[in-house]
Formats: sequence, structure tokens, C-alpha cells
Amino acid sequence: MNFKTMLAAGLLLTFTACDKNDSEDFFVNEDAATFQLVSTTNIGGAGAAEISTYDASTKKLFVVNNSAGDNKIDVIDMQNPSAPVKIHSIGLGAYGGFVNSLDVFEGKLAAAIEAIIKTDNGKVVVFNTTNYAEIKVITVGALPDMITFSKDGKYILTANEGEPNSTYSIDPVGTVSIIEVNNNYAVTTLDFGGFAAQEATLKAQGLRIFGVGNNFAKDIEPEYITVAADSKTAWVSLQENNAIAKINLTSKTISHIFPLGFKDYNIAANSIDVSDSDGASANPGTWPVKGIYMPDAIAVTEKNGTPYLFTANEGDAREYSALTEAKRVKSLSLDATAFPNAATLKQDAQMGRLNVTNTMGDTDNDGDFDELYSFGARSFSVWNGNSGTMVFDSKNELDAKASIAGFYDDGRSDDKSVEPEGITIGKVGHKTLAFVGLERADAVAIYDISNPTLPVFLQIIQTGDAPEGILFVPAEKSPTQRSLLVVSSENDGNIKIYQPNLL
Repeated sequence: MNFKTMLAAGLLLTFTACDKNDSEDFFVNEDAATFQLVSTTNIGGAGAAEISTYDASTKKLFVVNNSAGDNKIDVIDMQNPSAPVKIHSIGLGAYGGFVNSLDVFEGKLAAAIEAIIKTDNGKVVVFNTTNYAEIKVITVGALPDMITFSKDGKYILTANEGEPNSTYSIDPVGTVSIIEVNNNYAVTTLDFGGFAAQEATLKAQGLRIFGVGNNFAKDIEPEYITVAADSKTAWVSLQENNAIAKINLTSKTISHIFPLGFKDYNIAANSIDVSDSDGASANPGTWPVKGIYMPDAIAVTEKNGTPYLFTANEGDAREYSALTEAKRVKSLSLDATAFPNAATLKQDAQMGRLNVTNTMGDTDNDGDFDELYSFGARSFSVWNGNSGTMVFDSKNELDAKASIAGFYDDGRSDDKSVEPEGITIGKVGHKTLAFVGLERADAVAIYDISNPTLPVFLQIIQTGDAPEGILFVPAEKSPTQRSLLVVSSENDGNIKIYQPNLL
């Protein structure tokens, strides 16, 4: 292996061998535990700065902005990350409703845009990142909620959530669209109907199928996609269904659904604060309730040939006029045998205010609840991408670290706590890192995942209000040849950029 040394931008940069499975990488000797804020840019109020993506060829940041109902993409000059400048906006009104997600590959910006009537098929629009000209418009499934290029740029994939209307009179099939960039953007849209015959088996393992009408294909709601480094496999989180699907991109088929099971909060290591009315902040305890992992964002890294899936276990309740599943424990009838202290548990200072689902837990169908299931797992987890087996869960560490830092919002204890929503993976120095966005703590937790089965906490940093987009820009693509973390926050429209110190 050849080693080169160069002096660039005042930094010592080298090509050096990393993990034996990694190719030679552009290397900057940065301290992965020292991310610090370098700039804040505001592009609007609530609804602005949801998701961002970076184009290295033009040094531009593209940011979803749906504030005040004005769906557009703001363009920010990132040549100087310490002083970003908004230089343009791409209006999207002609294409449909809100833009939900963005990604970039070599001068092409792809946007996922829902229809004005969200149950209709949505669109992917591809733009040129230099002059913002439209390159292609492609029809995909209903409510494309997330978009990503494959690592080689040959595919654009969308997770088409297919949410119903409020009355469930229209419930689109949940799908994943695979767009072949080099084949005139030909699109193949996959649904999950082929797994309907396995419903009973999958539900026994933790899959949730519970929408009005109990239609398997319609009930599946794809949320977020990650793609393997070789661009041959993708994994899709099915948030409301508590599962991950595996997709073969070569054959364009869904090969597996991995149900994720449940988390036991009656174990000390998983102890949680279930009340916002107990007079104490971040007051963990063991409780007779389980968490439904229900991941939002998902990211993949590989070690020794094994793909490891990292999930942010946010949780999400269905809230429609025809189906509202979130209920307070105090409003439910609890089985006297399973919960002999039910009267005490129903107190607000105990479990009374905890939000749980009313779609699970009546195991003997007698009208009362024998088990309780809350939304999300207040954690991030790691799963074997080949088998779907869990290899790590952060247990209650995110709550603990947010509390120590002073970021914990006790008002969310009865719901989903710090609410891990976003997750992304990047390499800083010799370390591979996971960045976990905590929507209700307004923070990002940073972990060393060089050993994917044993993540190690490094740092927690404060962000804007409700961080939605967590974007890592590696040093070799950065305008300053330094690693950057870009966090966009949907409640205040702030884009914050962080950078680690040099060693």
C-alpha cells in the first residue's frame, strides 16, 4: 500500500490504511469527541430546515423548506461553513405538495414530493445542482417520505409511506420505488402484498398490522431507507409496523421482513421515566410495560463482511378520525391478575399519564389489558442486516446522557422521552461514528461504533429546536477538508454546523 503526505489548507492529510475492509481513505487526524458549533443559519420558522443534503461538486447545501405552506428547496453556499449564505430557492409548487426529503449524487439533486392530495401518487424531481434546471420528473408511490441515491448513483430509492386519509376511506398501498438513473429513470415500485400469507407468523414475532380493514399491503408504511456500500442491497424501516424490510436491488425484490419485537421496561438496565407529573425530571424506574421499537431513521455500516443496521427508535402512533391508538394508561381497564396494583399504577405520578397503544395487550380478548405497549424504545439499536437479529441496544443511556447535559425535557416523559428520530454514520479520524438525533432533547448524541456491536458514547451536543435532518459531510468532500456535522431543525428553521477539533 502506498502512503502519501501532503499539506492542504494547513492540515496534514494522508492516505492510510483503515479497517481491512475499507479502501484507502482521505484522512484528517481529528478528535471524534470534540464536535463544536461553528455556525447557525436560519431559513424560516416552523416547517423550515427539515432535511438537508450537500453537493461536494458545487459546495452547496440544499435544504427542505415547507414553512408557511411554501414548499421549496433553499440553496446555501457552504464554501465557508463558518458563514454560510443563502443564495437561491427552488420553488416546487408546480410539482405537487410538500417536499419531504432530498439527496444528491454527482451534480444531481433528487427531491421526494408528495401529491397535493397525499393519498395520490407522489413524484421524484431531479434537478441540476449547478443551474437548478429540471432533469427529470418521475411518478412514484403515495407519500414519498424519504429519498436516497444508492452509493454508486445508479439508483434513486424512495420510501412511499402510503398513509391513509383521516377516515380511512382511502388507504394507499405502502411501497418502495427503485429508479434506474442510467435507464432514463425507469421506475419499479414494489409493495409488500407478497408477504400477506406470512402475516400470522410475522405478527407473532412483533410485526404490527392493525389499520382499518386489516389489509396487509395497505397497512405497511415504509419510512426510511439505507443502502449497502456495494449498492446491491437496501433496508427499509417500516415504522408503524415495527419492522425492517430487506430489498435485493439487483432483482428488485423484497426478500425479507424482519419484525423487531419489544423492549422490556421491567428490567433495570431499561428503566425509564414514565411520568411528567411525578415532581422529578429524568426519574427512571422499572415498570410493567414494553416498548415497541418502531424505528424512524436507519443507517448501515459493514464490518468483516457483515452489514449492521443502526436504527433510531422513535415510535409513532396512528392518529386519524377512524383510528386513534394512543391512550393514557389511566383510561384503560387493566386485568386484575396481570396488574394487581392497577389503582396505584393509574395515578398520574405513577404510570397513569403514559401513552400506550390500545391495539395490543388484550391477550385473552376479554376487554381488559393484560399487557401494555408504549411507542418507541427511547434508544438506538443495532441489528444484523442479514438476519434481523438485535446485537445492541442503548437501553436507557440516551435519557441518562441528555439528563446529565441538562437537555432532558421532562414534559415528554409520558410519551417518547428524548425521541430518537435521526441517525447517520460517518468516519472521523480512525473512528466510525454514529450521530443520533434526539428530537425532544434538541440534541445529537455521538457514539464511536468502530465495533458496531459495542457502541461507545463520546459526546452529546445541543442543536436547534426539534432536529430533523442529521447530515455528515466527510472531510474529503468538505469545502474545508474537515469533517462537518450539519443539523437542520424543523421547529425553528435553524441549520447548525459542527466541526471536531484536530488532534
